[in-house]
Amino acid sequence: MILLSAIACPICHGQLEYDKQNQQLICQKDRLVYPIKEGIPVLLASEAKQLVPSHCDKE
Repeated sequence: MILLSAIACPICHGQLEYDKQNQQLICQKDRLVYPIKEGIPVLLASEAKQLVPSHCDKE
């Protein structure tokens, strides 16, 4: 289990959202996605990917 209150985005230090289905952490402010590999969040800016808007996102 990930303790979201204990970790933050390494770039903006903002709150992260847990995406259980895709095993990733999302920073909405920076629009970045951090992977979770083997149960361990990889909070390195070099490992982050741009957040791709889903069909459910409002414009």
